[in-house]
Amino acid sequence: MNQNQNQQAGKIGNQETQVPKSPQMNERDFVNDLLATEKYMTDSYCTAMNEMSHESLYKDIQSIFNETQDCQRHLYNLMFKNGWYKVEAEQAQKMQQTYQQFSGYAQQQSPYGGLMQ
Repeated sequence: MNQNQNQQAGKIGNQETQVPKSPQMNERDFVNDLLATEKYMTDSYCTAMNEMSHESLYKDIQSIFNETQDCQRHLYNLMFKNGWYKVEAEQAQKMQQTYQQFSGYAQQQSPYGGLMQ
């Protein structure tokens, strides 16, 4: 995958593949719609698995969940590759502060005492 990443204004992404601008859906619109649908489906399957008591049905849904998750990842990669999905770069200092905040919280709230690190 060619990643000509630009970091203008903290965004990480590739050169955007141009699509026609019109009232009709274009390739980007279709892929974006599919990605949103796959995200919704993986969330729904995850909830179903958390509440499922029948082992055989659980395994079937888990298999479908894995396929759906793989499809969602493929669509994300396609959008990122075409420059249609950009992510924000985070500052290392802010990430360290957040890590310290929540690691302290986890140690205080853990039923296992100081075992979690």
